[in-house]
Amino acid sequence: MDILFTILVIAAILIVFVVIQNIRRQRYLKTLTEDQFIEGYRKAQLIDVREPQEFERGHILGARNIPMTQMKQRLNEIRKDKPVYLYCQRSSRSNRAASLLHKRGYEDLNQLKGGFSKWTGKVKTKKKGY
Repeated sequence: MDILFTILVIAAILIVFVVIQNIRRQRYLKTLTEDQFIEGYRKAQLIDVREPQEFERGHILGARNIPMTQMKQRLNEIRKDKPVYLYCQRSSRSNRAASLLHKRGYEDLNQLKGGFSKWTGKVKTKKKGY
């Protein structure tokens, strides 16, 4: 009985932590539908935070690839005075990228709802040379 109670308390603490993180993230990160994303990304810095091989298989036309794994080292490539539009495959990496950018003083942060996996707009793929 004590083990079950301990597990329930730990689970409750984790749930509260996740809810608080999501509330905080909503203050600085706007999650946009595809239509909203399309409306604004041409005037913004469009950044694909997936790994290079994912980017090469297909990415939103006009996107730059700055993988989440390289984000800290490449912050100088992202301007603070322009909106930042982020996406990854499903939204988890773009959430982490937004958190990092927010901590470094970036303010106008946006992400694609559902990530690239939900994207139905124009896509560019890298052609393989033979």
